[in-house]
Amino acid sequence: MDAHHRHFKKITTAGLLIALGIIYGDIGTSPLYTFQTIMNDGGIIDEHLVFGAISCIFWTLTLQTTFKYVFITLQADNKGEGGVFSLYALVRRFGPKLVFPAIIGAGTLLADGIITPPITVTSAIEGLNMVKGLESVIVPGNSLVVEIVLVIILLLFIFQRFGTRIVGGAFGPVMFLWFTMLGVLGISQIIHYPHIFLALNPKYALALLTEHPKGFWLLGAVFLCTTGAEALYSDLGHCGKKNIQATWIFVKTTLILNYLGQGAWTLLQNKSTLGGANPFFAIVPHWFLLPSILIATSASIIASQALISGSFTLISEAISLNFWPKVTVKFPTNIRGQIYIPSINWILCTGCFLVVLYFRTSESMTAAYGFSITIAMLMTTILMFYFLRYVKHYPLWIVTLIMLLFIAVESSFFVANAVKIVKRLFFLVFEVGLISTMYIWFNARKITNRFLSFINLDKHLNQIDELSNNHHIPKITSHLIYLTKADHPNQIEKRIISSIFQHSPKRADMYWLIHIERTDEPFTMEYGVEEMSDGKVIRIDFRLGFRVQPRIGLMFRNVVKDMILNKELHAIQRFPALASENLNNYKFVIFENVLSYDNEFSVREGFILNSYFAINKLATSDSKAFGLDASQTLVEKIPLVVTPKSCDGLRQIFYKKRAE
Repeated sequence: MDAHHRHFKKITTAGLLIALGIIYGDIGTSPLYTFQTIMNDGGIIDEHLVFGAISCIFWTLTLQTTFKYVFITLQADNKGEGGVFSLYALVRRFGPKLVFPAIIGAGTLLADGIITPPITVTSAIEGLNMVKGLESVIVPGNSLVVEIVLVIILLLFIFQRFGTRIVGGAFGPVMFLWFTMLGVLGISQIIHYPHIFLALNPKYALALLTEHPKGFWLLGAVFLCTTGAEALYSDLGHCGKKNIQATWIFVKTTLILNYLGQGAWTLLQNKSTLGGANPFFAIVPHWFLLPSILIATSASIIASQALISGSFTLISEAISLNFWPKVTVKFPTNIRGQIYIPSINWILCTGCFLVVLYFRTSESMTAAYGFSITIAMLMTTILMFYFLRYVKHYPLWIVTLIMLLFIAVESSFFVANAVKIVKRLFFLVFEVGLISTMYIWFNARKITNRFLSFINLDKHLNQIDELSNNHHIPKITSHLIYLTKADHPNQIEKRIISSIFQHSPKRADMYWLIHIERTDEPFTMEYGVEEMSDGKVIRIDFRLGFRVQPRIGLMFRNVVKDMILNKELHAIQRFPALASENLNNYKFVIFENVLSYDNEFSVREGFILNSYFAINKLATSDSKAFGLDASQTLVEKIPLVVTPKSCDGLRQIFYKKRAE
């Protein structure tokens, strides 16, 4: 366990501030719109509606966020990391079909995430409408509000390329100020209506759901209070379990106080509707309104930043687990975990722009929010069943009871949110696109890997020695390197042997075989070396965590330098050209599959493989993915014949031989 993980094993002031700054942005900004949405959807405002709404919010945060995520799901600690792919890595050995909840959970979480920056930033900016003199200037949905929101979102995405190191230190204190403000504002109203504490009784939630005309369907709005719960698990590696659990006590307390305050203010107004007012900003003293909006805007930007960073992490892990095409991944700072994926950054930015331009107001956005998050939560529940039962070995009856509770709650939210599908049809483009890409990529890799042919390497070592020593054949390079998928050192892909000997034989002083093993641990960086033939064929086995970028060119050079330093590379004595100053004299051979025309697929395989190769054209090449310079690679195209076409109908009709 490294210092990073040891640091988060205990509660520290720094850890608490980091937890506040990173993971609570989404759930922490939900008071901006959750209670207002329930009131607007509920119809005539009375004590029955207000008490029921607050009771539903309290018990949702208790059951869904506290019990499921803070106490149960955080146990699925994958060597310090969390998130749906980390959870999948822990349980994938228990069933091949677990890949489906992992893909669906990741795709829906990522797709629905494009609405978080627009809804939080828009809600904060619309608060300016409450400032005296701006009532007619800042009107929800008008061009000025939309333009301000678009500018903030654009700057946020432009800033991603530089990393979050500059503002990262300010996130924690700003969010501490935000949550403190939530609590104080709530108390300022509760003291005028202390009777509001009765709303925490679950009987009011049950009464609302069963007796109110719109009862059950109000769960779609209630769910908004817990939409950021997944972040508590996804960002486990940034904060540590104990820091998250400790800060959640403070966060939940301030959230509940604020919701109680909004409820107290609403009942004190004695009006049947909100009349367009937002209870959150209505409980802010007039003199503090502008500062509160600035703090709310800062909190919304932090919420958006956390989502974007989480999306980068999710895609990075998907690439490592072969769920996503290889795309450019950059590291803008020296802080581990801070990554930047340009393609995902601008896909998210485009999605956020479309959300703002389509919905224009935060109230309209809430109508489309939450549907996919419920699906993501259900997928996490499925994976958690396998974790608790087969990894933690909890008794079946306990696991079943816990999972049935979560499934009942989340299914209710799902059904209540299902009515939103009409209002969010264009989201399906993102969701279907993301899930389909993961499904196609994962299955296509399984199909192509199925046809890899392995042979015994030992039978060809003498031939390789003879080729290396045959000075009549031009030498292609000093070091010739192949990436191999063979798990056993004595095996090798048939195509590698064909590449060395067929067509134009590739003579080199030394042949290297590099095998990469992805571990379930996030940050493993280990290697082992085995000399297969005396000074001629050497195999390097890298063990890399699923969050480690495989910069194989750099890693290879470091391995060779270590071997030279440790006097393990005895070939230097016989080949002075291999000395460290000439270490750059090497070539990586990269195989590129191309789909042969001589194939006859089933409909499913045809769709998957044709889609795979179409997507592959947009993906980063293996050379870039493995950190290899183009000048140091040789690319060989391999026709992929998965299902050969039959020529059974071909027959000879004549044969002629001319007389000499």
